Amino acid sequence: MSEPNIAIPETQRCAFCDYLDGRRPYTVLWREDRVAVFVTREQRGVGHMLVLPSRHVASLLDLDDDEAGDLMIAVRDAAVAVDRAMERPGISVWQNNGMDAGQKISHLHFHVAGTLPGGGTNFDEVPELPLMRTAEIAEKLRAHVPPRAATRRIFA
Repeated sequence: MSEPNIAIPETQRCAFCDYLDGRRPYTVLWREDRVAVFVTREQRGVGHMLVLPSRHVASLLDLDDDEAGDLMIAVRDAAVAVDRAMERPGISVWQNNGMDAGQKISHLHFHVAGTLPGGGTNFDEVPELPLMRTAEIAEKLRAHVPPRAATRRIFA
């Protein structure tokens, strides 16, 4: 692939890589060989999760085919878990590439969240939840994550 034209945020360290490596605490719902699913501390929707590649990948433009397939299956399975566990009338999935599109962390990630009461998701400032609360959300979601025969899922 050629070098992308988009401007990626520059950071000293990648927060998502730190979470994946256990350097910083975060609620991991499940991990696979190429994908991880987090319960975000900033709940912009009901059961808001982040789905990301396990290796550092700056944007969607840098993703290889195998990772893309695993990532999309994980996005779908996160949506299924939200639908079953949270019983929401809608599910939002969003993803940004480049600073002009609103990307703030230079590690590819998809957001998956059930709609809020009244609809939509909250893109304003939201409070950061303590890990104890995100662990409770993870426990509720975990029971509804579809099994995947092709990959061994490790639940945190």
